[in-house]
Amino acid sequence: MSTRTITLTVNDQTLTREVPVRKTLADFLREDLGLTGTHVGCELGQCGACTVLLNGDPVKSCLLFAVQAEGSQIVTVEGLAGKDALHPLQQAFHDHHALQCGFCTPGMLLAAVDLLSRNPAPKADEIRRHLSGNLCRCTGYVNIVKAIEAVGAGAAGTDTVSTGAVGAGNIQK
Repeated sequence: MSTRTITLTVNDQTLTREVPVRKTLADFLREDLGLTGTHVGCELGQCGACTVLLNGDPVKSCLLFAVQAEGSQIVTVEGLAGKDALHPLQQAFHDHHALQCGFCTPGMLLAAVDLLSRNPAPKADEIRRHLSGNLCRCTGYVNIVKAIEAVGAGAAGTDTVSTGAVGAGNIQK
């Protein structure tokens, strides 16, 4: 199988790796870097479990080859929390019981980060529209929407959409 060397920044850490040209970004993150928070569900781009931020935009990492991310900045769910505290959205998901099995949660969180970066105080209908590419089979979305609304409502004067720094220990060498 043909390989290519890529350099990209994942969760604020720049790295260079040799990767098979047909390996998806989701598989690269999970298998090569050990960032298993990026979940693989449908592998068709329909469920949103594999959502990551690529240069600030949410993408379905199962639909991209890792080589397509050359030179990009990627944020995974592991890159949200700081060293000592959860990201405000992670804390709100906990506080509002916005997860059950947790499989969709990483993708939901990153989609929500994107939404709040575009609109710091979204209404429920806008949140639902923005999350339409992320499926949850457990929660019914009610508490997910409440959690995102809570962070949006508390956004005045706080930085709710930045990502935390991650330690080098999060990425496999």
